[in-house]
Amino acid sequence: MSIIDEIRSKSSALNKKIVLPEPQDERILKATEELIKSKICRVALIGEESVIRKDAAAAKACIDGAEIISVNDPRYVDSFAKKYYELRKSKGVTEAQAAEAMKNTIFFAAMMVAEGLADGYVAGSIATTGDTLRPAIQIIKTAPGIKTVSSYFLMVVPDKSFGVNGSLIFADCAVVPEPTAEQLAEIAVCSAINCRKLLGVEPRVAMLSFSTKGSATSPSLDKVIEATELVKKNYPDIIIDGEIQFDAAIVPGVGIKKAPGSPLEGKANVLIFPDLNAGNIAYKAVQRLANAEAIGPVVQGTARPINDLSRGCSVSDIVSTVAITALAT
Repeated sequence: MSIIDEIRSKSSALNKKIVLPEPQDERILKATEELIKSKICRVALIGEESVIRKDAAAAKACIDGAEIISVNDPRYVDSFAKKYYELRKSKGVTEAQAAEAMKNTIFFAAMMVAEGLADGYVAGSIATTGDTLRPAIQIIKTAPGIKTVSSYFLMVVPDKSFGVNGSLIFADCAVVPEPTAEQLAEIAVCSAINCRKLLGVEPRVAMLSFSTKGSATSPSLDKVIEATELVKKNYPDIIIDGEIQFDAAIVPGVGIKKAPGSPLEGKANVLIFPDLNAGNIAYKAVQRLANAEAIGPVVQGTARPINDLSRGCSVSDIVSTVAITALAT
């Protein structure tokens, strides 16, 4: 069984409700059919039922079993607008603007999640990343103790000796361009939490650099070292080490030579890159050169799980992303 099949199976046992606010996309409708058929989660589609059912028929997608909710539903329209106004009035949002915002299906989905009416939402097959993340940041906000919304990729390489049977967490490769030491520490913590949820193992976090334990000196290393110390201080239960080079982090023989006594022992399963340049280059290089599967980016750091799809996503990508979102709850 592949790692994504395992994730789908684990999600199925949780029976979570995930909101899909872009049912005008036929890929979402076909994914809905698969999600329901495979019992991965319960699905709520946001839109007008007559339109959604007409589009589903045209797409030859069976969405029986999905909940369909209109942004004009009298159960929610007034209360959602009022709650959004209270959240944003200090930013100059008027009551009329709040009511208008709640007509946006992604904002509506975010409010459903914030109000406990759903467990998470997935969007982005049509919307931009900014339009997908903004409602979460404004309404759901960040997790307790976390100020940074970031992302990770689940990388699955053919060589099963690496990570967890070939699966590793790479972060951040998509969201935060130049993280501070504090942000880098938060990215590490969130990635460790998601490693436990997704892969079901104890995270072993490597704070990556071009140096291992002082083998080089540079002002750019200070951030990595400081971030490592912050995690050790505030989350002593997390196995973490840094600064450390990529090979010393994932190859036991190299780890013993370059970082003797490291708690990672060359067996890291969570790899934290010092900035977006390094992370983005690394995941794409591994994906292409090692013929690895790159699942993501998966959003992390929000108080409740939400995720951003690529606008070029396939139906299978949507199903997998929804399964990961359900498992992250």
